[in-house]
Amino acid sequence: MSTTAVAPLTTEDAELLVTTARRAAEEAGVTVSVTVLDAGGHLLAFRRDDRAVLISGETSTRKAYTALQLNAPTADLVDAVQPGGLFHTLPTALDRPLLFIAGGIPVHRDGRLIGAIGVGGGAPEQDHGFATTAVQALA
Repeated sequence: MSTTAVAPLTTEDAELLVTTARRAAEEAGVTVSVTVLDAGGHLLAFRRDDRAVLISGETSTRKAYTALQLNAPTADLVDAVQPGGLFHTLPTALDRPLLFIAGGIPVHRDGRLIGAIGVGGGAPEQDHGFATTAVQALA
């Protein structure tokens, strides 16, 4: 059995993700914090604007972590954590709290998970759009 190596998410990739998400937010007139994690959940890049709400930094990090752990955009997971949903008890089962608000997107290369981006500070739909725009810039 042979395996194909997949290039990891690099710091250059992470910087591109942060820059692209920040630019998209600025064009929309929104101030955001952006977090990029590698496949192991380690912080590769982070940006918090002094004009952003302080909690936006923690929010962006938790969105990225959630997207990474569940390998899905956080916007797609909101219904799953409601009572009766598939992941209703999951947030308390992990060491780090998850955040099921739009704005976290997993990053893939050659079909494999290599990291995640989280954006916080705007409306959830805006954050999701900023993160999506950033991930598309890597393609």
